[in-house]
Amino acid sequence: MEQQFQTSTEAALHHYKEGLGTFTKKLPEVAESFNAFTEACFNEGALSRKEKQLIALGISLAMQDEYCTIYHTKGCLDQGASEQEILEACGVAAAFAGGAAMSQAVTLVQECVAELNRKH
Repeated sequence: MEQQFQTSTEAALHHYKEGLGTFTKKLPEVAESFNAFTEACFNEGALSRKEKQLIALGISLAMQDEYCTIYHTKGCLDQGASEQEILEACGVAAAFAGGAAMSQAVTLVQECVAELNRKH
């Protein structure tokens, strides 16, 4: 029997989804409203879904939000962003937010891309 292991990226995504599920049970109106708003924000429009994910990744880095950084790195990949596009978005975030964004880009984002690309 093959032993399964969870990568740190998968573990973080799972942890977030579990927390969201618990929160939704406790405050369904808030969670459902927030989720509907967020979904509307990421719908295709003048900007593509990929562009919106790249923007969200940059903001996540600038805000130093590790869960959102992981979530939106996955979102970028899911929307067809290349590693080069992702890293350029990280560079823009670093130009804005300095060393804190760069430190996450050179560690967390690159680890996420590597782990998630192994799954594709």
